[in-house]
Amino acid sequence: MRLLLILALLLLSILKTGNFATANQLKADGKVLELDESNFDSAISSFDYILVDFYAPWCGHCKRLSPQLDEAAPVLAGLKEPIVIAKVNADKHTRLARKYDIDAYPTLMLFMHGVYTEYYGPRKADLLVQYLKKFVAPDVSILSSDAAINDFIEAAGSFFPIYIGFGLNETVISNLAVKYKKKAWFSVAKDFSEDAMVLYDFDKVPALVALHQSYKQQSIFYGPFEDEYLGDFIKQNLLPLVVPLNHETLKLLKDEKRKVVLAITADENEEQSQNLIKFLKAAASANRDLVFGHVGVKQWEDFADKFGVNEKTKLPKMIVWDGEEEYFSVVGIESLDNEDQGSQISHFLEGYKAGRTERKKVKGPSFMEFIHSLIGIRTIYIIVFIVAMMMLIQSVGKDDEPVRDGRRDEIHHAESSVSSEAESSQKKED
Repeated sequence: MRLLLILALLLLSILKTGNFATANQLKADGKVLELDESNFDSAISSFDYILVDFYAPWCGHCKRLSPQLDEAAPVLAGLKEPIVIAKVNADKHTRLARKYDIDAYPTLMLFMHGVYTEYYGPRKADLLVQYLKKFVAPDVSILSSDAAINDFIEAAGSFFPIYIGFGLNETVISNLAVKYKKKAWFSVAKDFSEDAMVLYDFDKVPALVALHQSYKQQSIFYGPFEDEYLGDFIKQNLLPLVVPLNHETLKLLKDEKRKVVLAITADENEEQSQNLIKFLKAAASANRDLVFGHVGVKQWEDFADKFGVNEKTKLPKMIVWDGEEEYFSVVGIESLDNEDQGSQISHFLEGYKAGRTERKKVKGPSFMEFIHSLIGIRTIYIIVFIVAMMMLIQSVGKDDEPVRDGRRDEIHHAESSVSSEAESSQKKED
C-alpha cells in the first residue's frame, strides 16, 4: 500500500513538473510560439489575444510571411494588452488543420478570449501591428481636446471606419461599440473647438461623425440617438458609399445582408469610370438599403466573367447581386450610355424596386476550384496519384500479350484494390 502511495506521489510530481514546463514555454516574450496538438489548447487558454499562423513548410507565401511575423511579434507582445503570435505546421498537424477548416496556406486566425475569427488584414509587419492594435483598444476612447482627436485618428489608420461622438455620452454608443468592435473604431470627444466642428463639417451637437479615411469620405448623424436609429447609421457606414470590389474588399461583404448594386466597367481607372462612381455615390446616399460597388474588367476579369461579361458586352453594365449565387438585371437597362448616367442609374433602381427584373445565376467556380473547396488540396494529390496508378496498370495490361484468364483476374483484383483505397481515402478526408 505504501509503495502505491509513493508511486502516486511520484506520478503527481512528474505531472506537475510537466505542466510547469509547458507554462514556462508559453510566454509572451516577443518570440513566435511553435504550437502543436500537445500545447495548442493550453496556448489559446493562456493568452487573451493570440494570432495563429497555420502554414505549410513548402508554401512560398508562408516563407515570405514568416519574417514579417517575427518582426511584429516583439512589438505586439509589448502592448499594454499583449498580443502573442504563434504558428502551426498545418501540413504536419492535420488534426488541428481540420478542426479549424484550414484549406489554404497561410491562414491566420485571431483568437480573442478563446473565440477565433479569420484574419483578413495586412501582412507586412508595421501594418499588421497597426491593424491588430484595434482589437486591444478600449471599446470607446475618450478624447479631451483637438490634439487628442487628431492623435486618435492618426493611430487608428485607414483599415477601419472611425466613429467620433461630439458632445455625446459614451454610454449612448457603448453597446454598439462592443457589438462592432471587430469592424470599427469608436470614440467620444468631450472637449473640442469650433475649428473641429468646421474640420469635421457638423454645425450642432450632439453629432456622430463617421470617417472612412482611405476613401476620404464622412457622414454625419444628428439623431435620434436611440439604439434602432443609431445602430442603422453605424451599420450602414461600416462600408464606404461605393465599394471598389477586389479580393480584399469582397471579404467585407461576407456578413452583409443588403444586396449589392454593381457597376461593371472596362477599366475603373479611366476618367469615364471615375465620373460614373460620382453618380453611384449620389445614388448610394439616397438608397442606404443597398450596397453600391464597382469593378473593372481590366482589374478583375475573372470576377466580371461571373456576371456574363465578355468582349461583346456593352459597358458599363449594371446588375444587382445577392452576394452569393444569384443576380438581377433590370429589363431594358442592362447597360449605361455615356450621357446622363445619373438619370439612367435612377431608372435602373426604380426598375429593380418595381420588380422589372430578370433573375440569373452567377457562373460557378472552375472544376478544380470546386473540388478544392470541397475536399482540400491534399485529397486532390491523393486522387491524382490513384488515377495515375490506375492508368499505369491499364497501360501495362494493354502493352502485354493477350493475358490468360488467371492473369486477367489478378489485374482485375489490383484495379479493385486501388479503387477501394480511393474510396477509403475519400471517406477519411470527408
